[in-house]
Amino acid sequence: MKISRRDLMKYAAIAGGSVLLPVAAPQAAFGADPNSRAGSPYTLPFRRPPVLPPVRSDGSTDYYQIIAQTGTQQFIPRKANTTVYGYDGMFPGPLIRQRKDRQSVVRMINNLDIPMSTHLHGMAALPEFDGWANDISQPGYYKDYVYPNNRAATIWYHDHAVHQTATNVNLGLAGMYIVYDEAVDNTLNLPKGPDLMGPGPYGPNTNYGPAYDVPLVLHDKLFDRRGEVDFDGDPTSLDDGDFKDMFGDVITINGVAWPRMPVERRKYRFRMLNASISRSYELQMTRGARFTMIATDAGYRSSPATVRRFIISPAERYEFVIDFSEFPIGEEIKLRNRSLPNNEDYNKTDDVMMFEVVSDPTTPDTSEVPSTLQLLPPLPVLLSQAQRTRELRFGRDFVPGNPVEQWTINGRVWDQNDMEANPPLEGIEIWNLVNNSGGWHHPIHVHLLDFMLIDRNGRPAEAYEQGWKDVFYLGENETVRIIGKFGPHAGRFMFHCHNLVHEDHDMMRGFQVGNVSTNPSSVVPPQPYDFNNPPVL
Repeated sequence: MKISRRDLMKYAAIAGGSVLLPVAAPQAAFGADPNSRAGSPYTLPFRRPPVLPPVRSDGSTDYYQIIAQTGTQQFIPRKANTTVYGYDGMFPGPLIRQRKDRQSVVRMINNLDIPMSTHLHGMAALPEFDGWANDISQPGYYKDYVYPNNRAATIWYHDHAVHQTATNVNLGLAGMYIVYDEAVDNTLNLPKGPDLMGPGPYGPNTNYGPAYDVPLVLHDKLFDRRGEVDFDGDPTSLDDGDFKDMFGDVITINGVAWPRMPVERRKYRFRMLNASISRSYELQMTRGARFTMIATDAGYRSSPATVRRFIISPAERYEFVIDFSEFPIGEEIKLRNRSLPNNEDYNKTDDVMMFEVVSDPTTPDTSEVPSTLQLLPPLPVLLSQAQRTRELRFGRDFVPGNPVEQWTINGRVWDQNDMEANPPLEGIEIWNLVNNSGGWHHPIHVHLLDFMLIDRNGRPAEAYEQGWKDVFYLGENETVRIIGKFGPHAGRFMFHCHNLVHEDHDMMRGFQVGNVSTNPSSVVPPQPYDFNNPPVL
């Protein structure tokens, strides 16, 4: 079933020209039913997103093509053909694995009936390739995005269309993108293993990546009684037009509800992305299992940190190692979600996935977690170089022309022609992120650059969040201080709350680095795509 533009508008209300959340609840979703029809956790097998092969390559660049289109797949045990709007028709989209310092050109073709804008979250791209919210590719158009891949990290691509990001991502427009540094990885000797191959959408020998280096795309969904994706089946979350959030009652990993993953008695490296619209998670494992944290949003930490729990908010990425050699064959270890304030809980949202220890290692496990991962600049040195401090208040305010309170930054809403800050190129600034919006939490994302977390209400950062990051969990009534250097590019970029409902209504602002004030959407505009005579990539 293809969702038409008219059908999509049933999920939205029009206010001031923007696409908003529904004013009336659609068909009752599983979350409203205490006897959820989504099925029992840990019954479906774990699956990995396939690796996207390049269309062609030359001496410096790999060229990729992705078509945003409808598809069907199984999310929940009792429904095998749920419709998605996905990159190449799947959710999550295909995994791009790229080598550090080798350029990518990714052609994004819009074969849907909704506008879209693609943001490669975590990539320091030029402003015209960063997914500026108003840089829209209309249906039947395409854009070639150029990415330098100048650091090794787990990042992701997702839709960023102005006022429609939550809708588009919930329908399926999100995927993982891994930049790896082969020389560094070989030196560190972290779990990797041989590439898995098998039948898939790109042929009989579809690549699924290293066996022991595992992507985990975490996402919660609501489904209506037909098993189709529901934008928001719980009218209480709308709260008379407050447009607060979108919480699903089904937790998925790589597009599978509560999967069951067989593992060997050895170490595995996991790369976790929270691709949820609104939900934050506090994750822990049963059987006393621990996470050895090795990387944050922007790459390796300075040294590993072993923790029993960690918080991951929308758009954050954490990489960790789990050593299953500590457990006997037949052991079942569950990854569980502890409830956080201001997250809507359902019967099974404390369940995430299960690891089942099925065998001894097929080959000896010689991997290790070294005591040093990479050298990072000490925080006191960065602080001594700060040139300016800015305060950014994330709250709710009445703004001119709107009868209800909006999500705001410093009392202002998104305006692509109005910049909140103008830091100099290579300038080092401290940003004080202040949550004065009552009981809500906000995951704050800044495009272009990475920051280090200085403190949280005057207290040091949690052990797991120390390192370079581009998303910061800003809890209820918290002030979080971060520091970063603005570059490597001049131009206009965005920062916003990554609760995508808040972003759409309208907790997003622009900032301009240096003196380049050109609107990014006018530099390299999307072009019409002729499916009968495709332009050469």
